Amino acid sequence: MQVGAGLELVRFPGPHSMKMSHARIAVAILVLLAASNLGSQDRDPQGGIEEHSDVATIAAHADQSDSVFTPVWNYFGYDEPNYTYAANGRKLLGEIGALERTPAYIRVHNILTSGDGSASLKWGSTNVYTEDAAGNPVYDWKIVDRIFDTFHHTGVKPLVEIGFMPEALSSHPEPYRHSFPHGAIFTGWSYPPKDYEKWSKLVFQFTRHLRERYGDAEVKTWLWEVWNEPDIGYWQGTSEEYFKLYDYSADAISKALPDARIGGPDSTGPGNPKAAQFLTEFLQHCAKGRNYATGGSGTRLNFISFHPKGSPTWQGDHVRMGVAAQLKAIEQGFKIVASFPRWKEMPIILGESDPEGCAACSAQQNPQNGYRNGPLYASYTAETLFHILALARRERVNFAGAVTWAFEFEDQPYFAGFRELASNGLDKPVLNAFRMFGLLGDARVKATSSAALETEQVVREGVRTQPEINVIATRKEREIEALIWNYHDDDLPAAPATIDLTITGLPLPVQRGLLEHFRIDSDHSNAFSAWKLLGSPAAPTPEQYAKLESDGQLQLLDSPQWIRIDHGVVHLKFELPRQGISLIRIGWPAVTASTGPP
Repeated sequence: MQVGAGLELVRFPGPHSMKMSHARIAVAILVLLAASNLGSQDRDPQGGIEEHSDVATIAAHADQSDSVFTPVWNYFGYDEPNYTYAANGRKLLGEIGALERTPAYIRVHNILTSGDGSASLKWGSTNVYTEDAAGNPVYDWKIVDRIFDTFHHTGVKPLVEIGFMPEALSSHPEPYRHSFPHGAIFTGWSYPPKDYEKWSKLVFQFTRHLRERYGDAEVKTWLWEVWNEPDIGYWQGTSEEYFKLYDYSADAISKALPDARIGGPDSTGPGNPKAAQFLTEFLQHCAKGRNYATGGSGTRLNFISFHPKGSPTWQGDHVRMGVAAQLKAIEQGFKIVASFPRWKEMPIILGESDPEGCAACSAQQNPQNGYRNGPLYASYTAETLFHILALARRERVNFAGAVTWAFEFEDQPYFAGFRELASNGLDKPVLNAFRMFGLLGDARVKATSSAALETEQVVREGVRTQPEINVIATRKEREIEALIWNYHDDDLPAAPATIDLTITGLPLPVQRGLLEHFRIDSDHSNAFSAWKLLGSPAAPTPEQYAKLESDGQLQLLDSPQWIRIDHGVVHLKFELPRQGISLIRIGWPAVTASTGPP
């Protein structure tokens, strides 16, 4: 790093030995020193003063394979489908589509809900189904086509949620539209159909229309599921009535698209005994229960889904996150799936995997939700990703993806504390966490941290004493990446941690690499902090908005620079603020016999 930018490169000669290609390797260490001082006296969660900086010794081994690293994080969802084609919605979907080389999946509620296409909090509609005076179906795909055309044009894939109940089919249609946050929310759209055959025909026609519009090659890559959280108020019927709905829906989808991948039940987090029972009974039904649509035994099921949520609380002056609650629900769900020989290898998608349960609840009435604007949401996301992967490995289940239920909200104040990826078109730090994830390679390598916590401890207790400073390291051809985060459940000031990072196992002929250090913290990749520095304008000027757009992008801590790689080893040292995330990326050119070492 440039000395003028406040960071200095120092080289320390010294012996070090390791095995690689049967050769003894001498190590020369490169140290990256952070000059910024963010303070040394900070409160601990009990209100005392923390006068020391945490130190994490981290090692990443580029030549030691760990596992395949697939983009399980690249799933997103939201209640309001009509936001899809709003200007900011289309913009955000384009950014989501650019996160990773493989397409993201998008799940939305209300795709069959009746209405004029206007949106509000937790509401949307497409009006796909009405009936004429004689009770015959009338299908209208105009709004649905706007939604799915936008998905297609922005490069994302639908995770098609079959729901909710059209007014003309509802067994209890009135009242129908709700006015969240006022009054009851589970209105006529949440009831079983008055005619399951008509429902089945609607699902068939809907699926066939999408197949005809987008083609077999495209729709075969989509995912399909039935309803949302049928174990609570979203379904005003019994469990058996939901199983019946699932059977009729899966049968209709299969007839219209035989290669469809269909899943469910998208029930709530099985850390709750009632939810665990519902998930268990659903899997039993799919395995060998009577199929309500065909009369046979069992039901088609291509993936299993449920919704784990955390439980943040307001402590009077700060939020305390509840990561343990989310991980406990995941652990229990994995165990339930693994207990079924029929299903233990079935892909699992966490249909909504979030720090808490209400995306449309702002921080105005729920101060604990203020965390959503800043870097805490980003570091929490990295923390849960690591431990979900660890739980999946421990329970030996096929974890396929986790849906982050966050998008954007139209016609709301800037940074009002909704769970969203962007506010009025300005990206939040959490979106930059996903940008970091998208820069990781597809081959995970061995990595350790002296400040890591055991997954069992985090599931049991959360992160309430010492912070967890941990790492995910990956590699690509001629590149290594190390994602490092500094997380604590309590959002309180703390001294930055000192990161002592050693990367080993780089190719021996390589002598130079290009170092890039991306950062999310209060000063980097953070439009919310920049907005506050401008005085929190309710209506930013065009010049201010352009600056905030730039501040919301993923930023480097310092300029990229070429560094020495000595006998396959690099050593870096830097400071990482509490709730901050760093992505270290080192690349090198190809080595050929004609060019020699770079």
